[in-house]
Amino acid sequence: MTAKMKKQRMSDQKRTALSAYLFISPFYILFAIFGLFPMIFSFYLSFFRWDGLTPMEYVGFSNFEFIFSDPAFFSSIKNTFLIGIMGTLPQIIAALFLAFALNSQLIRFRNSFRTLVFLPYITSIVAVAIIFGVIFNNQPFGFANYILSFLDIGPIRWNAEYWPVKMAIATMVFWRWVGYNTIIFLAGMQSIPKDLYEAAKIDGATILQQIRHITIPMLKPVIMFVVFTATIGSLQLFTEPLIFLGRGLREEGITMVAYLWRDAFVYNSFGSASAAAIVLFFIIIALTTINFLITSRIGKSKKVG
Repeated sequence: MTAKMKKQRMSDQKRTALSAYLFISPFYILFAIFGLFPMIFSFYLSFFRWDGLTPMEYVGFSNFEFIFSDPAFFSSIKNTFLIGIMGTLPQIIAALFLAFALNSQLIRFRNSFRTLVFLPYITSIVAVAIIFGVIFNNQPFGFANYILSFLDIGPIRWNAEYWPVKMAIATMVFWRWVGYNTIIFLAGMQSIPKDLYEAAKIDGATILQQIRHITIPMLKPVIMFVVFTATIGSLQLFTEPLIFLGRGLREEGITMVAYLWRDAFVYNSFGSASAAAIVLFFIIIALTTINFLITSRIGKSKKVG
């Protein structure tokens, strides 16, 4: 009887486990088709010359030699890092302060402000292109040039000059993602016990001291998540430069993903595009590791004595 009950219980466990595997299987099947297979195929394709129509030809490391001898590839790496720093670092700092303000009891209509802050994230990319096309128009009547004219600064060619291109794209990145990161930080702050802030106020702590000694240490896991996603997102920057610069993708503003997209779908060189994708893959791995080592030190208390 005991053996029969044990066998029945094992059978129930197997059925429960099978149901669990069936529930999670759609995600892994779709990930294998649309995520894992393209990744493995890119590694394979980086050693071949292929235009998408003719048979593939094995060329060894020629694709890597080509991209490393192309000045535009190094420009794309440099642009990606510069735009990433200019757009991401201020965005994270601003999101942290915005979240702190929206979490404060001193602000009325907080729900309305939270909705307004999040709106840029859900705004259509077409609308973003129109708005920033007007703001950063090269002509004197462009909004940014019009404002600069009051300072006796002549019209700037925003989509053709070295730093103006990066400033315009970084501004678009900042505007689109600051609200998203604010909401992530806000969710983390709402899990911090209010008692800590009340005790800090009684002890005379200023707002900056509260942020430094309570908010940031308690938000450490959230900060790590935001830094990881922002870093990866900045390295995969594509839509903003494509919208702002068009299919021509001038060298002053081309990013790594835009470079490999142009190789694949404009020049029909899928081998060199895959080689660029592999290099980007290893850069992301290296920077994510560095980010993890840096952010894991945030909020660590110093040993006393």
